[in-house]
Amino acid sequence: MLRHRHLATATLALGVVVLVDVLRVFLPSVITIFGQAASTPAELLGAFALGWFVLALAAPALVARVGTRLVGLVAAVVLGATRLALTAGPGGRTQLWLATAGLLAGLVWLAATAARVERPVPGLALGLTAGALGHALLGTHDLLWWGRWEAWAISVGLVALLLVGEANPARSPGTVAPAPAGRAWLLVGPALLLGGMVALSPAVAGTAMSFWYGEVGTAGPPLFALAPLGVAVALFVFGALTPPRPRWRLLPPVSLLAGAVLFGYGPPTLLTFAMLLTAAGLGGCLALAGAAPQVADGAGRAAARRAYAAIGGMLVFAVVAVLYYAAYDLGYPNGWLPAGVAVLTGVVALGGRLRTPQVAPEPPASAGLPAGPVAVLAALVAFAAAWAHGPWLVASNRDGPPEQVRLVAYNIRMGFGLDGRLDLAALDRAVGRADVVVLSEVDRGWLLNGGHDTLHLLAARLEMPYVFAPAAGPLWGDAVLSRWPVDRARTRPLPAVGAPTGAQALGVTVDLGDGVRLAVVSTHLQPPPGEDPVVQARAVAEFATAYAGDAPLVVAGDFNTEPGDPAFTALTSAGLVDAFASVRPLPTSPADDPREQIDHIFVSSGLVATDPTAVPSTASDHLPVAVTLTLPSRA
Repeated sequence: MLRHRHLATATLALGVVVLVDVLRVFLPSVITIFGQAASTPAELLGAFALGWFVLALAAPALVARVGTRLVGLVAAVVLGATRLALTAGPGGRTQLWLATAGLLAGLVWLAATAARVERPVPGLALGLTAGALGHALLGTHDLLWWGRWEAWAISVGLVALLLVGEANPARSPGTVAPAPAGRAWLLVGPALLLGGMVALSPAVAGTAMSFWYGEVGTAGPPLFALAPLGVAVALFVFGALTPPRPRWRLLPPVSLLAGAVLFGYGPPTLLTFAMLLTAAGLGGCLALAGAAPQVADGAGRAAARRAYAAIGGMLVFAVVAVLYYAAYDLGYPNGWLPAGVAVLTGVVALGGRLRTPQVAPEPPASAGLPAGPVAVLAALVAFAAAWAHGPWLVASNRDGPPEQVRLVAYNIRMGFGLDGRLDLAALDRAVGRADVVVLSEVDRGWLLNGGHDTLHLLAARLEMPYVFAPAAGPLWGDAVLSRWPVDRARTRPLPAVGAPTGAQALGVTVDLGDGVRLAVVSTHLQPPPGEDPVVQARAVAEFATAYAGDAPLVVAGDFNTEPGDPAFTALTSAGLVDAFASVRPLPTSPADDPREQIDHIFVSSGLVATDPTAVPSTASDHLPVAVTLTLPSRA
């Protein structure tokens, strides 16, 4: 029985890894492909995403009618096949429908697995941990987007092991009545949500560390940026695999709630503590649910309840994810949603511990796995990833200031191209050999976009340090990258004026050597519905001119305003010069058929801007815009 239980644990862990991989493609595909560059209403996007989770509610009935082994094996084959097809897929609608098919197959597989596996906590905990560590080892990249032969080898190996585990007759040792009612299975969705949003996210770990370096992000990746993940996975695994003690049963739910509240409402500098508290609490809650007492129930009915609990938990995942991220389009508060899921998780975890058991409780949730060694091993892997993706060298300016500086401003749409694929190579080509890069729509760990730290990935590829400023929560905003050292990073939140998504202005000073400095301000204006962002433009102009003082100044980004509009005029009236005046019209959006002139670069009057251009590229839904700057002393 112990060998059977370990086989079930390993197969469940592998399935969770593959399912999470598919989710990391499905969620951004809904936004970038079905959403068509934000032209689709958020309500329709949410309905499309939720519909497939609702459809999966039919899976438990299918499992009961056809049988757990056959349904589970067929669903695993489809899940594995779509996972491999996504690696080779061309993007676009093919990717969207492959990811949708993979998601639905994964949910059916989950229902079949729940029907025959009574204790999911070890497999779920190990699967979530393995997925997080794999993401960390790739620097928050995905095997699916990696594009190397190693990605194929690992992907084929994962799928093959999953199918071997599903096909093994020992996978189903039989169910002994009375059986658990499915309390732990109900937490699969909440665990995926809270783990992916904060507790086990390598991108959140790296971003959290960056907020310890200065007022805004960091002028380069901090040493051991992923180190918090090592502590988080150790706390999570140890908590999930350690038998809960009655006297401490309230501690995990309290820790989980504290972490979720800190994530939703705390300042960015406390993001590390939010991650650690959530990880410890989530692991402990899983252990509490996994050790819930049995109820007197028939084997068939218990299997059906577990299957419905698993799909119900995934529906919670979908509903809360849609509501949380739709808030950035629709403009309602969303900080309470992670806390709400934490409360639900705590109630489910404690529910079985506050009643008198009808029969003796099952063995500990660890199923014989050594919690301490597993936690230590997970932490060591995470710290190895932190070391592997450590800081790179900052370009030196000891040879004196350059003759000219090439500056590029680019709205990168979280790194996803028009084909819906995360293509860092295409972004690299679009930026070219720029000296200073101003980025908008920078994502540093949103689960909706796959949980990547797009800024860190792109900066590592460009070998340029960065400064990041959050605009909508701590993980989404704007950035400046530079081949020279930067200092005096300052940020100013911009008036919302009815726009749901937050906006800010980020100022940095580029030290070109020998006392030569260049002030750079990055922004992304968010217009109110149906209006021009003139109020934000005035705030940016005021901030930028005051920040620069007597230094040459560049203000760049996605302004969501056209030449001649009030916001554009507010910037030029403040003494800023349109760097693209000589080549107008210069449309920059949408990238495949540019019609709108909304991405701009403005310079102070003494700064000479030449070679203005919009670079053809479909690596985002915007075109990058670029100019060559000659400083006043060298004009």
